[in-house]
Amino acid sequence: MTVRTRFAPSPTGYLHIGGARTALFSWLYARKHGGQFILRIEDTDLERSTEESVNAILEGMTWLGLEYDEGPFYQTKRFDRYDVIVKQLLDTGHAYKCYCSKERLEKLREDQMANKEKPRYDGLCRDGATPPSADAPYVIRFRNPQDGEVVVDDLIRGRVVFQNSELDDLIIARSDGTPTYNLSVVVDDADMDITHVIRGDDHLNNTPRQINILRALGATPPQYAHVPMILGSDGKRLSKRHGAVSVMQYREEGFLPEALLNYLVRLGWSHGDQEVFSIDQMIELFDVKDVNKAASSFNPEKLLWLNQQYIKDSTPTHVARHLSHHLGLIGIDPAQEPPLHEVVKAQQERAKTLVEMAANSVFFYQDFEAFDEKAAQKNLNVAARPALASLRECFATLADWQPEPIHQTVLATAETLGEKLGKVAQPLRVAMSGGTVSPPIDVTVYLIGRERALARLDKALAYIDAGS
Repeated sequence: MTVRTRFAPSPTGYLHIGGARTALFSWLYARKHGGQFILRIEDTDLERSTEESVNAILEGMTWLGLEYDEGPFYQTKRFDRYDVIVKQLLDTGHAYKCYCSKERLEKLREDQMANKEKPRYDGLCRDGATPPSADAPYVIRFRNPQDGEVVVDDLIRGRVVFQNSELDDLIIARSDGTPTYNLSVVVDDADMDITHVIRGDDHLNNTPRQINILRALGATPPQYAHVPMILGSDGKRLSKRHGAVSVMQYREEGFLPEALLNYLVRLGWSHGDQEVFSIDQMIELFDVKDVNKAASSFNPEKLLWLNQQYIKDSTPTHVARHLSHHLGLIGIDPAQEPPLHEVVKAQQERAKTLVEMAANSVFFYQDFEAFDEKAAQKNLNVAARPALASLRECFATLADWQPEPIHQTVLATAETLGEKLGKVAQPLRVAMSGGTVSPPIDVTVYLIGRERALARLDKALAYIDAGS
């Protein structure tokens, strides 16, 4: 058997964290078993589904690197197929027309609630009903078995038993003929030969109903794995009040996709005490059967720590590819000098996010208008002038413009003037960056380049002279 999993979001909003984790688990399971991963867009909710949301989902999947083998398939393009199945279920007696009005159903629900009964359809039209008029609207209901049970051998939760007597006759086609979720998902899973359905546990109550429809169609149900929900730090379901829940919002906040994937795979799954996993390790070690049955809590601090590890340990070219997006957002063309991967190499030990790294990289590409006032008052003064003037003269004639010769020049200047290294290096740092924070000063001066370094030293000297 070839393993075939699917991710089937509804395009009624962005790709959220919970959906991304479900997609990741489905993707990992398919990759581990040499199977296929299918993307399906469940857009039958015509009022709420939007093209913008579809694009947001596709963009999120692309950014995360969760490539799909087939799809995206759109349910709205399969209405003819659903019509065929509805007719088949009607013809075989597994479905029937229901003419009950909205008012009757609302009154039925109110009475059941008042009597503390489980709200459900009472089956009035189950054994045949006379249409109130020739053009009376109707829905199609699935004729659910009234006895027996449905056993779901869930890969995460274990054996879950549902009594058919507790399941009512759900609507599978609306009065306008459009299919409902429980019909379309069943038809799609059967037609697409899905072997494993990994989805949120909010769908668990739909599973016995879907299994009964599959059996009515003579299809073999897939294996199911219902993933527990993600909670915020307050123990409540993760939502916007807990911070970013959109996958692409994490991109905008400066996270690497691998860091987010690593964090998501650890929400409910573990492998010993290991915290950091490469994608290949995730594929090798992940098994949906090892996912915890309990809900997981989202910890932003842990995600931030992971992101810092990935920025630090990834290749500079990989980080640069993602950093360029953030530089572009603040008006910097990363194609200009210095080479972006060199800037990354100089900064990746200290940055927690790419937004932070981009902000700290501005001075490499753009001349600053003014020095940080506090930094300049402390470091750009008459006492620092001899060192800066000497460095300007030495840099102008330095034969080999590389970090090591630059470092030796700074050291020699400090020794000649009888100053500690910091008394020379820190004024130089402020002259180069405009503030007190930069990568090692030799690397900083090297990346800025000789001409701009000399121009910035001239600016610093002029600042000192103007204030003296």
